[in-house]
Amino acid sequence: MPDSASTDAPVISVAGVAKVYQVYDRPQDRLKQAFLRNRRLFHEFWALRDVSLEIRRGETVGIVGRNGSGKSTLLQIICGTLQPSAGTVAIHGRVSALLELGSGFNPDFTGRENVYLNASILGLAKAEIDEIYDDIIAFADIGEHIAQPIKTYSSGMVVRLAFAVAISVNPDILVVDEALAVGDEAFQRRCMARLEAIREQGATVLFVSHSSTHVISLCDRVVLLDHGEKLFEGRPRLGINCYHKLLYMPAEKVPAFRDELKAGRALEALSDDSRTAEAAEEVAAMTADGETAYWDPGLVPKSTVAFESRGAVIDEVRLTTEDGRRVNMLTHDGVFTLRCRVRFHKDAFAVATGTLVKTLQGMEIAGGSTYGTDDVIEHLAAGTELEVAHRFVCRLTHGTYFANFGVSGIIDGERHWLHRITDAVMFQVIPAATGHSKGPFDLAFRTEVRKAGAVV
Repeated sequence: MPDSASTDAPVISVAGVAKVYQVYDRPQDRLKQAFLRNRRLFHEFWALRDVSLEIRRGETVGIVGRNGSGKSTLLQIICGTLQPSAGTVAIHGRVSALLELGSGFNPDFTGRENVYLNASILGLAKAEIDEIYDDIIAFADIGEHIAQPIKTYSSGMVVRLAFAVAISVNPDILVVDEALAVGDEAFQRRCMARLEAIREQGATVLFVSHSSTHVISLCDRVVLLDHGEKLFEGRPRLGINCYHKLLYMPAEKVPAFRDELKAGRALEALSDDSRTAEAAEEVAAMTADGETAYWDPGLVPKSTVAFESRGAVIDEVRLTTEDGRRVNMLTHDGVFTLRCRVRFHKDAFAVATGTLVKTLQGMEIAGGSTYGTDDVIEHLAAGTELEVAHRFVCRLTHGTYFANFGVSGIIDGERHWLHRITDAVMFQVIPAATGHSKGPFDLAFRTEVRKAGAVV
């Protein structure tokens, strides 16, 4: 890394960047336009509009949004493979980009020749490539194919080799566009491990991904783009929840929600500290017996997002003990229940309910649902209310967790969410006095150590 780089100074500065394309209905109109200066034979498509962003050294920032929202266009402008129509971009440091993996390979060259070609494009001298060549080949793991022309490779082999080259150049800035989904599961895990190592070394990472788990677990911040505009920049979990709400809400309500996001108004209710005070008052009344050891009034989620209702509303969400006492500090091996009430304001068909528990990093770890079981309710009339209880045994290890609630049904022959709330409940699991397990689940590890050859 450059010694002169400051941890406070941005290594990526994007200021007022816009990208507009001239779109012609007919190919011949493009030629006509060159001669008809007073007539406009095209319409404009704005891939980006006035996007500004600063990323500092060592940060990992995710960019999320629907297809066509401008994510890849922004990455290409940052990498210099595309010029903006307006605005400026300043980059400080060596950039390694995982955009269209393998697009820079020559199909007639062997894998080995393309490694040297691609790495030299990324700024490495031959001596530097010689030093890392064996690591690149080992990471790509394509065996003897490395001596064959790229045109004989499968698409998976091409992206594996391209990924291996790009992450082996010790970049100051790594730009990734959906490259974490290449290859089989074992290779994906290897890619994630290498990305984590690059982050630990202090590199700046900017990436696009549709994987909520990757974004929440890896990123310090999230930027939400939609129709080329930046709607949100902030905490990953909240950004992902806003993105999902935008993705699934009815089309006629999207413009108003976009305006609220841009103005920051949509987040006010999610960040209101008065909710903590209200929860404290509620629990104080419920715990007159003095059993407050399992409730923390400050443990209230700030990333809760309720999706658009399509005939039902989930409310009164809570986590309780078997006797109904509300809690959010759980003991290992205890029996608890995730509860909610569902109110139907329209007739509903083939109704199923479910819950999903996630880690602080967004990893989905467990859930329960009536979908696919005999508990699916074939018909519920408007005005019906359901009491839903998901009972579970807490096999989780010490940590912080979140729970989602959802209710689905059949609309026009297809299953849809009737209502859904993400991060509806937040809770912690208290460390077990004799706990030895790591990770979210307690697999009852018991470790024994003895000298080799000792008699037991």
